This record gives sequence, C-alpha cells and structure tokens, in this order.
Amino acid sequence: MRRAHTLILLLLAALALAAYAPVFHQPLLQDDYPNIEQARIYGPVSGWPAMFDDWILRYRATFYVLTFWISRGFGLAPAAFYAASVVLHILCTWLVYALGTWRVIGWRISAVAAVFFAVAEGHQEAVMWYSASPELLMFLFGFASLLCWVRFIERQGGWGWYAVALASFVLALLSRESAVVLAALLWLPVWAGRSGPRARVLWLPFAGMAALEAFVIFRDRANSFRFQNGSFSLSAPFRITLPVSCARLLWVWGLLALLLVLLLRMKQYRQLLALSAIWVVLALLPYSFLTYMHRVPSRQTYLASVAAAWVVAAGFWTLHARLRLYRRAALAAVVVTVLAANIGYLWTAKRRQYLQRAAPTEALLTVARKVDGPIYMRCYPPPRIVYEAALRLETGKPASTLLWERPQARPAAEFCWEAR
Repeated sequence: MRRAHTLILLLLAALALAAYAPVFHQPLLQDDYPNIEQARIYGPVSGWPAMFDDWILRYRATFYVLTFWISRGFGLAPAAFYAASVVLHILCTWLVYALGTWRVIGWRISAVAAVFFAVAEGHQEAVMWYSASPELLMFLFGFASLLCWVRFIERQGGWGWYAVALASFVLALLSRESAVVLAALLWLPVWAGRSGPRARVLWLPFAGMAALEAFVIFRDRANSFRFQNGSFSLSAPFRITLPVSCARLLWVWGLLALLLVLLLRMKQYRQLLALSAIWVVLALLPYSFLTYMHRVPSRQTYLASVAAAWVVAAGFWTLHARLRLYRRAALAAVVVTVLAANIGYLWTAKRRQYLQRAAPTEALLTVARKVDGPIYMRCYPPPRIVYEAALRLETGKPASTLLWERPQARPAAEFCWEAR
C-alpha cells in the first residue's frame, strides 16, 4: 500500500508540472513587483512588528515571509517565484489525495479528485500569478489542519494531530483574510461523521480564532482600502455572484459528472454531493461580495475547486461502474480527453493571457534600460505603483525617473502602451 501511495504522489507531481510548465518561461506580472518590494521590508524577522501593525498586509504574513526568502536567495528570477507556486500547488494536490483517509471521501474518490485538481484550469490564476499564492498558502495550511483534525476525531491519531491541526490553522489565518471560513469547513467532518460532544467542544478553539480574526477585520474596515475603494461591500449583490460562481466552478467537467451521477442514480455518492455543495458555498462566500463583477475571480476559487474535483471523481467512478464492454479503453479515452483539454488550455489560451498581462511592464523596462534620462508615461494601464516598483527593482533607477505629467522644460523619452 505504501508503494502505491508513493507512485500516486509521483504521478500527481508529474501532472502538476506538466500542466504548469509554461510558467517557468513567464515574466513577473504587474503586481508582483510592489509585492516583492514590500516583502523585502516585511519578510525578515526585523520587519515582522511593522507587518503585524499593517491593517491589511498582516493577514498575508506567510506570503511576505516566503517572498522575502525567495528574493534573498534568487533575486528577481521569475522562475524561482513560479517554482515556489508550482511546488505549493503540488503539496496542495498531495493533501487532496491524503484526505482519502477521511471515511466520507475514501481513497478511490481522493485519488481521482487529486488527478483532476492537479491539472484543472479553473483555478489556474492561483498558480500562474505569483501574487495570488496567498490562496495556495491558505489552502496548504487549511487543508493540513483539516487532515489532522479528521485523523484526530476519527481516532486515527492522538493529541499530536490535534496540536498540528491548531498550529496549521493559525498559519492559514496568517495567509489570507478569507481563511476565517476554514472554521466552518472544519465543522463538516463533525457533521458528516456525527461525532460526539468531544469533537464539538474541541472544534471551538478553531471557531474562536476565526471569529476573532473576522471581528478584527470588520472592526478595522475603515483603515482597509479593500472596504474603502468600493470593490468590496457587504451590500454587494452576492445573491447573484454566489450562484453564478458556483455554476462556473462546475463548468464543464463537474457539471457533466454531476449529471452522470444523478441520471444513473448512484445513491452511494449522495453524502459526497451534499458535502461538496456545502463546501463550495462556504468556500466562495467570502469572495461573493464583489461590486465590480458578478463572478469570483479564478484565483479565489482554489479552495472551492476541491469540491468540484470530488464531483468529477464521483462521475468517473459512476462511469466505471456502469460501463461493461471496452471498459478500460472507454475510461482511458475519458481520462485522456479531460487531461488534454485542461493542460492544452493552460498551455495556449491562459499562457497568452498572462504574457499579455506582463507585456506593459516588460515594455517599460526595455525602454528604461536603453535611455538614461526621464521617461514620460503618456499612456499606460494603471496602477502607477507597479511601474515605479518594477523600475526600482529591475534597473535601480529612482521612481522620479518616470514623469506622469507632460514635461515642460526638460526633454524625456516617451512611453505609451495602449490596449492591443
């Protein structure tokens, strides 16, 4: 059994690497530059007091520490940052598989779910954009907490598992503001397993920590641009955003799998489907109060997408149970189609999209390396902080090199990047 687990883990790592290989030849994206610059201040131990005094960025502490050490070891090499994202994704995929230890999921479901999760294009932004890696870190620590919690309450391990679950939960809370929802997700094993009073009482520390962080975030909302710039509001039309985002999460493979399970009346997956539905709603809910669009961005579906992977796995085993003749050939064709469609989409459409996102900053850096004087920023995609940080980090030139208003007295090179 141990050898089988090892082979599956190696397969999952190979699939994740195959899916995201293009990122190793991708430049840093726009927000990466100010985040790396900020990490050089907050990442070292000496910067931690200032980081935890920051109204917003203290909830991304693990991200800034990780980014600092990557920057210190590898400078601004894009491949190093993307390698960290891919490694985090592989670890998260392994945890999806490891949750097969939970009786409600089981190894058959977790194995197929992890295969799909490794290559699923729906949550690709969390891996292909380094600045979105707080989603990976929150998932990593949150899922580690869930795995340890499940082993503890199902009597598969002692108090050490509970201690690790608590410690991992704290790290998840220091990775992303939305990690507060993990407390509700940790309640699901208590609910699904109909655990006794002991598990309910021991769940309370998780709920208490999450409630405390949620209270502090809400109390300090006046100091957070996320509340003040109009992009996030408790009065946003979440009744539209949440169902639209749930439907998009399942499209298309999850929807096909769900229809297959329902049409063929595979009753043994009833609890799994209920669990998946609750998981998706809870995981997407913190992101459903957007005001600028009616769907959750792909990077923020990373935690929710594990439930879609469970649904896909249920559909796979339903197909396996119903097929008679040519079972192996038919299943192999289905698997190859799903893998090829997801990986192909990441290698083509998504790769082009991220190269386009990096293009304005790369173009400015090309100009900045060729000229010695000031540069007039005649037209460019905002925000300006991105170009200032990129200039400082990549060329060592001061931000004053960039002129944001047309110069009157001194000549300047001109930069213009219009939508193409």
